[in-house]
Amino acid sequence: MKLFTLLLTTFSLFLSPTSANTEKTIFLGPEPVQLPPNDHSIFLILTKLPRLTPLPTNKSTLRTLIPISFPNASHPTGSESWYLLDNLTPHQRYEVRICWAATQPTSFNLQTHPITTPLPPSLTPYLSSLPPSPFLVQMDTDYPEPRNLLLLRLHAAADFYTTNQTLMSDPPPVIANLILDPFLFNVLPRSLAPTVGYIILVATASWFLAGSVSRALRGLILESNSRQLDTDGKKTQ
Repeated sequence: MKLFTLLLTTFSLFLSPTSANTEKTIFLGPEPVQLPPNDHSIFLILTKLPRLTPLPTNKSTLRTLIPISFPNASHPTGSESWYLLDNLTPHQRYEVRICWAATQPTSFNLQTHPITTPLPPSLTPYLSSLPPSPFLVQMDTDYPEPRNLLLLRLHAAADFYTTNQTLMSDPPPVIANLILDPFLFNVLPRSLAPTVGYIILVATASWFLAGSVSRALRGLILESNSRQLDTDGKKTQ
């Protein structure tokens, strides 16, 4: 119990107020799927959607502008955007985090979807809204090897109120970081491992240091009590 209390106290020393918010979803890597050849929708997914691959690659983090809107009848959860999660490992636990500034109040919802046919109905118009791909000339393409892919759907709803009618009718996009992070042994996100290791190291060192200090203080107290008893004994003689 003392060790747990010390660990908790030490961990709290590293916590500080933050100016960012975080939302995430946790999922397992899918089995490989064979993509249908010469499929226009699949081709657009592979060439148009922003792509995330797991740590430690340099494509594990995507800094982007995410469109947002206030919930309405046609979009009850706000604006929708799509991303591609690539190079996943079957049955490996992952999380996708989105981090954004607290100065841009937004409600995010993240969901993963397998690449199956038919595709989610809202994906097709979203792909059509994206700028033309420079690779459309390669339309007739086969995909000989199965791929470990998932789609990430992100809903973003503005979560503020202002008397500024311009902001209320057209809220600005949110600057955010999307991070694809695998779990170590399906227990702990890899990006948090150094921090947790450092906290455990400091907590362990603090435990032994606290024991040494406690023994030293106990010795001083006993020595002080002994001197006091000697002094009191001399006074009574």
